[in-house]
Amino acid sequence: MKRSLLIVVVLILTISLYLTVGAERAGAQGPAGAGASTAAQGSSSSHSSHSFNPIKWIKKDKGSKNSPDSNGSRSDVEKRLTPKLQAQGILPAKSNATDVCAPFTSLNECLGALHASHNLGLQFNCLRANVTGVHTNVDLSSCKGSIGDKAQSLNKAIHEMSPGADAKGATKNAEQQAKDDLRDLGA
Repeated sequence: MKRSLLIVVVLILTISLYLTVGAERAGAQGPAGAGASTAAQGSSSSHSSHSFNPIKWIKKDKGSKNSPDSNGSRSDVEKRLTPKLQAQGILPAKSNATDVCAPFTSLNECLGALHASHNLGLQFNCLRANVTGVHTNVDLSSCKGSIGDKAQSLNKAIHEMSPGADAKGATKNAEQQAKDDLRDLGA
């Protein structure tokens, strides 16, 4: 009887000691793994504003004040671009840059396509459909080349619509003109 009582007492002490040591380890380890509590305490004093989440990088860049594509400033730039492009004969008198550039994700891409269509004598609606992959309610039956549902680069779209043209040079020239337009407006 003494022997079984001794075994029970030793067993209870061993279990309580095991649970105590295990609880200390779990408390020191924290929910995120070994050393997380130390890292969490250290990061509060040396907190870095850099995030490793790429989604935050994209959101930060799109909303920056220097980007002409941020929601508030893009429409302002388009309003200022309309008379300038109409004066150059790039944009018809009864249209505006906001409506023409709506399918484009970037204002720079839209301006490049406008300049390329003007420089090469291509129909802008056809070029816009090829570059954006968006088909608006405009009639595209008179377009040269095939109009696909997939967005293409400006270079490839120019080459499909006008195989004899220097698509690479025309693209480079149109993109430079687009940059110049935005720079002239201070965008």
